[in-house]
Amino acid sequence: MADKKQIPLRLNEKLYNALMQWAEDDFRSVNAQIEYLLTECVKQRKKDGKYVGEDIDAPLDIDIK
Repeated sequence: MADKKQIPLRLNEKLYNALMQWAEDDFRSVNAQIEYLLTECVKQRKKDGKYVGEDIDAPLDIDIK
């Protein structure tokens, strides 16, 4: 198994709560959910050369501010 780098991460409380709920829905820890989401973004970038989808600036359905 590859070594993992630990990094500090500060998140807005509403964003953290949204990630926590999503992680629970997917039966993951918040850390695992963040790692999964970042991995998927990197895979997508390698696939089509883009970091994020075309609709990245579309309004979110949740208020995380």
